[in-house]
Amino acid sequence: MSATQAAPARPPAFSSRTILALVAVGLVSFSGLAVLAAYAPELRGATDPGAHALSSSAVGFRGATVMLQAEGAPVVVSRAEPKAMKAGSPIVLTPTMETSAKALTPFVQQPLVMIVLPKWLAEPQPLHPGFVSKAGISENTNHATALLAAFAPQTVVQHRTGVSRGGIHGPNDAPSYLGLGPIDGLQTIAGDGWTPMILDEQGQMILARSKTSPNVLVLAEPDLVNNQGLANLDTARAGLSVLDVLREGGGLRFDVTLNGFSRGRGIGRLMLEPPWLAATLCGVAAALLMGLHGLARFGPTRVRGRAIALGKRALVDNSAGLVRMARREHELAPAYAALTKALVGKVAGGGDRSQAGADNERWLTELARQRGAAAPETLTAQAEQARTPDDLLAVGRSLYHWRLEITRERR
Repeated sequence: MSATQAAPARPPAFSSRTILALVAVGLVSFSGLAVLAAYAPELRGATDPGAHALSSSAVGFRGATVMLQAEGAPVVVSRAEPKAMKAGSPIVLTPTMETSAKALTPFVQQPLVMIVLPKWLAEPQPLHPGFVSKAGISENTNHATALLAAFAPQTVVQHRTGVSRGGIHGPNDAPSYLGLGPIDGLQTIAGDGWTPMILDEQGQMILARSKTSPNVLVLAEPDLVNNQGLANLDTARAGLSVLDVLREGGGLRFDVTLNGFSRGRGIGRLMLEPPWLAATLCGVAAALLMGLHGLARFGPTRVRGRAIALGKRALVDNSAGLVRMARREHELAPAYAALTKALVGKVAGGGDRSQAGADNERWLTELARQRGAAAPETLTAQAEQARTPDDLLAVGRSLYHWRLEITRERR
């Protein structure tokens, strides 16, 4: 045995199948990330503990949408901007303490609008996502007056002390009284610019209509329709009656754009929705085919040539290129005709006459007459009349056929 033996070849660190699997997983992951990024605004809101129709926290209004759907009422959580919103079902607005009066103005064009005033100052619980802790009451007269200035000159907000168990009724129909569950700090409004629609047992306005904008209603107590209020059966029954007054047997829309959950129209969504979805799929298919084509090379490897070619062929190619650039191809026709006649004279047995111009011309004329071919003078005249590259091509074709007829060459 030899003292030195060849070391065995080490296997590659990754097999081709492993690499292909990693690439496939990366492409699928990237595609999923791109789709989620495009639709991120549509997916946000369910875990946000704010006071809006997507929230399941105590101050949220998702329970109201579920309750109405259980009653068979058409309910929509609207993410459309008010400028793009068409007139339709009554809409419920849930502004926050940061909402400006200007943000409410575009919604006034709707047939019927109910504004639910904010009430609670809530803090999210870090250990329980989607839950909030009560930190106090945030709504006050100054904020309500500024928020609703376009609908009434003044809006006075009042709060009861402690937990109360009252009821609500219409402005003139005491028999329509509905009892309420326990409500902490019952919130009511007052002001000359409002007309009462629903009152509490003390005659304070719970639901009011604007005198200057009759299509605008204001619900002073959000606990009638938020999740913590609907947890009580009596309060849920009263809240449902308030919503029934608003929708009048039809559907209802809950706006969430004031809470920052408007629907985006970015380039990502545009590419993933018809009619541009077809173009996106075609582009993805083309990219996949290009990737598959790049996995293997077809045919032998092409050897890179010299940057500057050498030899007679390069000289001829360069000369031909110069003639083509100067657009003088047709001027080569007489010289090509003379070259063809000299070649025919040599091949046909003209001997030394193939080099003597006039003698060769007469000999070729006589030979062409015997063979029944065109006279060489005719071809020479045609060559001298060439003016375009197409004329040069026609002359070359005529000279080629004439040479075959004279020399009896096989085609």
